[in-house]
Amino acid sequence: MRKGTKRKTTHKDEAPTQPAEEPKNDPSQSVQESKDGPPEENHVEQPEREEPIQKDEAEKKVQEEPTKKAATGKAKRAKTAKPEAEPQYFSEKRNLEDLWQQVFPVGTEWDQLDTVYQYSWNFSNLEDAFEEGGELYNQKVYLFGCTEPQLVSFQGQGKVTMIPVVVAVVSPFPPSDKIGIKSVQRETEEIVPMKQMKMDWVPYIPLGNRDSQVERLKSPIFILSCTQRRAGLKHLKLERVKKFEYCLPYFYHPLQEDELEQSTIVQILFPIDPKPVFCEFDWELDELEEFTDKLIEEEEVAADQKDAFKDFVKEKVREAKKANREAREARKKVLEEMSGDTKAAFENMKFYKFYPVPSPDTPDVSSVKSAFINRYYGKAHKILALERNGAAQTRRDFFMIRLTFAIGRNRSGSLLSEMLPDNGLSPGLFWIRFPVIGKK
Repeated sequence: MRKGTKRKTTHKDEAPTQPAEEPKNDPSQSVQESKDGPPEENHVEQPEREEPIQKDEAEKKVQEEPTKKAATGKAKRAKTAKPEAEPQYFSEKRNLEDLWQQVFPVGTEWDQLDTVYQYSWNFSNLEDAFEEGGELYNQKVYLFGCTEPQLVSFQGQGKVTMIPVVVAVVSPFPPSDKIGIKSVQRETEEIVPMKQMKMDWVPYIPLGNRDSQVERLKSPIFILSCTQRRAGLKHLKLERVKKFEYCLPYFYHPLQEDELEQSTIVQILFPIDPKPVFCEFDWELDELEEFTDKLIEEEEVAADQKDAFKDFVKEKVREAKKANREAREARKKVLEEMSGDTKAAFENMKFYKFYPVPSPDTPDVSSVKSAFINRYYGKAHKILALERNGAAQTRRDFFMIRLTFAIGRNRSGSLLSEMLPDNGLSPGLFWIRFPVIGKK
């Protein structure tokens, strides 16, 4: 066998990465190769060049197979149809829906604010008043809030509830820039600027226009707002915190004689141990000597304190008379300097008081409505506690009658026949609720 053939077999068995050994220059071997013919170098080295190429192709196939499988898998997952999510519908908010909530409830105790908003009170009557035909339509209005604690029924149970109330003042200018601070616990009354209590009239922007800053400049609705935050109360003194709870929106009508100016009654708080004496003294109806002797008989005032008590009452009467005289002089001066337009504005100024509209989710406040606002504003010109029917305020009275059926017409004009559950009546008889619609 030739050496060339043996060397070919040896090269197949060796690893392709190992370089082939170069044959040594042996003279005798060279002579032998020349005799046998040319060396088979091309035949021996050809497999060494093909072998790495075939391995590279095999490795490429192995690497491409997972890619193809992954691509095939992705295509299969893409074909799987995902279940479509059901569309969610949200009730569209009304443009003035949060108006009553934005109005600060002046004089409400801080720890009672949460109870005011525990019910979803419905003030759609306030919203309707700004629509065409309403009492506040196309008017410049100033709104402030307050609360009235009343014993009302809800779900068959009586409960003291903080009822929110909104007062609307129709006026071309702010009714007042002052706040009154007065309560039974306080001996004196204070009338201070609103800003001293962090309150002010600010424009109300409807929900649909809050992205526009221009609307703030031409808003016809102003609300009494307070920038004092509940979180900051802990940094205030107790006396300062209590002042907020004694606040009342202040109003002075120069064209109407103030009842307080003509009052002849003074509040007496005589400081004496073991407890102070609290009473009222009318300088026109009461005689001071008899008044004092009666208190001594009732053991409210000690006999040795009689003269001191009388001097104290006289001083309070002098202060009250002086305050009445100064108030009359101030009102007279205001009237002399007042322009005709301002007088007309005061004469045409109207107060409207809004209570929540009855609803199944809130207590019934229909029996506790009152026209009285506070000691400064007096009574409202009109109370609105029900929804409007078109341009007129309507009243729905329900009569319970014992009939087999009843037919009426509802506000839209369609026929109405409404029956209530049988409450132990004879067969065939039902309680019928018949709504009666009319202008208030």
